[in-house]
Amino acid sequence: MIGWVARPGRWVVWSVIAFFFVNLAGVVLSVVVDSFGTQWFGTWLPDGFTTHWYADAWREFGLSDVLLTTAVVALVVIAVSGAVGVPAAYALARRSFPGKRLVMLLFVLPILIPPITYGIPLATVLYKFHLAGTITGVILANLVPSVPFVVLTMTPFIEQIDPKIEAAARMSGARTVSVFTRILGPLLLPGILAASILVLVRTVGMFELTFLTAGPDSTTLVVALYNSVFAAGIRANQSVDAMATIYTGSMLVLLLVALRFVNPTQLVTRIREET
Repeated sequence: MIGWVARPGRWVVWSVIAFFFVNLAGVVLSVVVDSFGTQWFGTWLPDGFTTHWYADAWREFGLSDVLLTTAVVALVVIAVSGAVGVPAAYALARRSFPGKRLVMLLFVLPILIPPITYGIPLATVLYKFHLAGTITGVILANLVPSVPFVVLTMTPFIEQIDPKIEAAARMSGARTVSVFTRILGPLLLPGILAASILVLVRTVGMFELTFLTAGPDSTTLVVALYNSVFAAGIRANQSVDAMATIYTGSMLVLLLVALRFVNPTQLVTRIREET
């Protein structure tokens, strides 16, 4: 108690934090409550509650197709990022070569700089080759920040594995494929899972790159939410709030799963060390 009295700065810090979270909870809860309300004007709670706004949003915005597109884009990005990022992370973890720090810095840049800075030139290139507006273009755009995520996540996991294990397996006659599938594969499985979850969260929540390259048949959930708010026409606020609640709920589930398997300080520490 004496420490709290002696350090009034603690009260200021905790008051600011509490104020932030109270406002955040108020904003989120107001959207959720409105998505279930019939009418809400000048009262603490809506006049009544209903669930038909979710059915209206599902039908009006074609959420079945949007969710399918989002799942396809996310799964393909995870698969390609893993296929490219894991071997690259292995090479960076096991080999020393001139310019290694520069290569690591290049992998860090798509994560540190805002996506819009390289998203516009990237979209211009994709439009030039008639790939923008398709699922392929959305996948290619999302691979730009996803591959570095895999590399930066997998490199510490690979560095923690003693190279003598691989050497012993090779001395015992194991081929390169067997070393990767039977020796390194089980040891790297937690890292691969962590990287996949990070890429999943990143891809589902990536707005800038997807918005710049998506078309009518390649719209993901976050872009569909943006279009529902700013598109022309008159629609009930409750249906938009219902769609926002669906998106927020899906992202919350993904974040909780990610935090279950991933330590956020690990990636930040690695970035600081390499830069």
